[in-house]
Amino acid sequence: MAAPKVAVVGAGVIGLSTALCITEACPSCSVTVLSDQFSPNTTSDVAAGMLIPHTYPGTPIHVQKQWFKETFTFLFAISNSPEASEAGIHLVSGWQVFKNTPKEELPFWSDVVLGFRPMSEAELQKFPQHRFGQAFTTLKCDCPPYLLWLEKRLKATGVQMHTRKVTDLWDLHSEYNVVVNCAGIGAHQLVGDEKLFPVRGQVLKVHAPWVKNFIRDGDGLTYVYPGIHRVTLGGTREKGSWSLSPDPGTTKDIFDRCCSLEPSLRGAQDIEVKVGLRPSRRCVRLQREVLSRGGVKLLVVHNYGHGAGGFSVQRGTAKEAARLVGECIATLPGSSSRAKL
Repeated sequence: MAAPKVAVVGAGVIGLSTALCITEACPSCSVTVLSDQFSPNTTSDVAAGMLIPHTYPGTPIHVQKQWFKETFTFLFAISNSPEASEAGIHLVSGWQVFKNTPKEELPFWSDVVLGFRPMSEAELQKFPQHRFGQAFTTLKCDCPPYLLWLEKRLKATGVQMHTRKVTDLWDLHSEYNVVVNCAGIGAHQLVGDEKLFPVRGQVLKVHAPWVKNFIRDGDGLTYVYPGIHRVTLGGTREKGSWSLSPDPGTTKDIFDRCCSLEPSLRGAQDIEVKVGLRPSRRCVRLQREVLSRGGVKLLVVHNYGHGAGGFSVQRGTAKEAARLVGECIATLPGSSSRAKL
């Protein structure tokens, strides 16, 4: 049988990570990434790229932990390699602070990040409004460098990248054996998923090279995340809002909130405002589906709905999606991949 052809729809962090895992799990596949937007114009380019998990109420905690662990291990290896700078991946230490002690003093991911511990009284003096805190070291992926690094890796393995707006998965059935839907918020229209909704996020990217530590308010709404070149200040969580226009009042509010956590940010310069729509649902949609129309079948794997947590679980969910693609390929007529899988 000829090499199975796989199309990955979407070129954000989930689409590119999934394409990479498919090439690793199924080297005989011919993989193509189709998207109407590539970096720097994806939702992932707006994200801060911090590895601090978002919790999905509809997904078992042990599964979420496994996804995070696989992602952390993968990115940690890159951060320790000569490619770290090009890939935009680095370790960053800092604090998560709470006005009141949280119910869970040990989050499920505390033993995956490095050096997780309660903050000392002396450290908490930096945050007079807060009574409890956690200190740890985690990883950060800077965008667009990370997406461009993924694209480069994919091209080196022969993956094709095409700018194409896919409005119906059926349009691909004559060209590809398996279609992987990593369309993010686009899946709302593409597959009519009513459980998927946007959570609008507005962030500021500022020049403040003296800020070396991350600071995150326990509710996750206010945060200061230093990258290699810029510091990301956030944020907002506006459920159901589709607006991509920056709001000046929100910009001022974010800046003021972040300055209350880190007063030195008053000296930040070159403020750039970005808006993205997080593709949110109760759980990531990670499943196989066989669509049929007039006796014709289309094999589909879905991997979308990561909300605010895409960067934290990208590798874990991509590996699972690649495994599902392998299962699809094993069902193709004349497939010899059954034995290998």
